Amino acid sequence: MLVELLLTLAIPLGLDLYMPVPDENPLTPEKIELGRQLFFDPRLSRTGLLACGTWPPAGARFADGNPVAIGVDGRRGRRNAPALINRGYGRAFFWDARVTALEEQVVRPIADPNEMGSSLNEAAVRAGYAPAELSRALASFVRSILSGNSRFDRFINGDRDALTSDEQAGLRVFRGKGNCTSCHVGPNLIDERTHNTGVAWTGTGFADFGAGRGEFKTPTLREIEHTGPYMHDGSIGTLEDVVEFYDGGGRGNPSLDAEVRPLRLSSNERRQLSAFLRTLSGQVQFGSR
Repeated sequence: MLVELLLTLAIPLGLDLYMPVPDENPLTPEKIELGRQLFFDPRLSRTGLLACGTWPPAGARFADGNPVAIGVDGRRGRRNAPALINRGYGRAFFWDARVTALEEQVVRPIADPNEMGSSLNEAAVRAGYAPAELSRALASFVRSILSGNSRFDRFINGDRDALTSDEQAGLRVFRGKGNCTSCHVGPNLIDERTHNTGVAWTGTGFADFGAGRGEFKTPTLREIEHTGPYMHDGSIGTLEDVVEFYDGGGRGNPSLDAEVRPLRLSSNERRQLSAFLRTLSGQVQFGSR
């Protein structure tokens, strides 16, 4: 059942079949459907007004669209809500990579006082399921949220006409002078590691220490055109501004990653790189059917 379901979900999008699904929580269509219902169920929040899906609506590629998450009673979180695209392939979760299991990640927002403001036990009682059932179902649904079959995918699979000449030039910048592949690697263009790019540096210290020294997890570049604003604090609004930030070498600080340095891209190379990044938008699907 698991292999057949993964084939059904991933192969049409051109994605690698392997997904790290724990033995104690095998994927089934029924569990994914329950997870979908719970994902959009406001009973999981203390006020009964917010659901997990309040932040990442399906039409926005399961990305929030706000600089930081807005929770119960209008409370503002500290960080931008990461996109849920292809997180079934993930090895670390949250901007500080503090969680390594999707089953744990999906329930953390329920108990966060600035997000859903409840507790897992209380939310489970309101929804009518045991906490473990709720966790496993939500994780199963998130594993079904997939993006693939982008123009970039078609290009690397042999369709030389899938990218324009400018976009192909941007890919060369991405792989070469732009040094983007030092962090954005593999099918999901993410290394599942944390890095200091200087975003949190204020000039005298870190506004947010992230994983320790101003380090934050690399985000996937899948659907990046649709998942702004960018960075852990939502402080950069456009792809062009993101490219500009990295071209300038990030923001200097004592713990800056060695790979983050001035790129000295021409204006044309910056434009081409931005054009390439937009080719990473593809077909998004979720659910078991």
